[in-house]
Amino acid sequence: MAGEKILVIDDEINIVELLKYNLIASGYKVIYALNGKDALNLAIENKPDLILLDVMLPEMDGFDVCKEMKKNKETLNIPIIMLTAKGDEFDKILGLELGADDYITKPFSVRELLARIKVVLRRNIKEELTDVIGIGELTIYMDKHEVVKAGSKLDLTLKEFELLRLLITNKGRVLTRDFLLDKIWGYEYYGETRTVDVHVRHLRQKIEEDDSNPKYIETVRGIGYKFKD
Repeated sequence: MAGEKILVIDDEINIVELLKYNLIASGYKVIYALNGKDALNLAIENKPDLILLDVMLPEMDGFDVCKEMKKNKETLNIPIIMLTAKGDEFDKILGLELGADDYITKPFSVRELLARIKVVLRRNIKEELTDVIGIGELTIYMDKHEVVKAGSKLDLTLKEFELLRLLITNKGRVLTRDFLLDKIWGYEYYGETRTVDVHVRHLRQKIEEDDSNPKYIETVRGIGYKFKD
């Protein structure tokens, strides 16, 4: 579904123009910022459907921008694809730990980027669900994408909520990391199953009393995870 608004954040104007041209040609609306501070304001004011975020920005780098967006309730659930010339594993994991939805290294194929944008946007479409599930101290409101623990609403990212929902709706069943990647991330994530581990760790820190001894999400060594029955 084209017509979604995309915020491009990059300090290289030639990259911005390239992305604008291809995104507009694909039917998207585009706004852009050349630095992190302007980007934060634009994101709050315009509520884009997706953000393309370069890591190497002046003054405030992309990691800091991502961190600030995930702390702000106005921008918390906007999906982010990080763009960078860096390609080492540390940068990838750091971006994912901060809440980025995907990561693509420059130079990249425009076709690949457009394909990834479609996947991320498709994942972000809210399903029309009306179920309310109560387990222990947790109450999950499927239609509102909200989780309440002992009367207090938890601030889960969209990916964390989708992960929790998938585990709960398959309660007692072991779900492999590859299965979780396919269902939540929507495509082969180049074998980066650590993406799942990062999000499970963040989810446990929010829903468990003691994430080192979880009572909800169990690790099945060498295979994946299951929500305890």
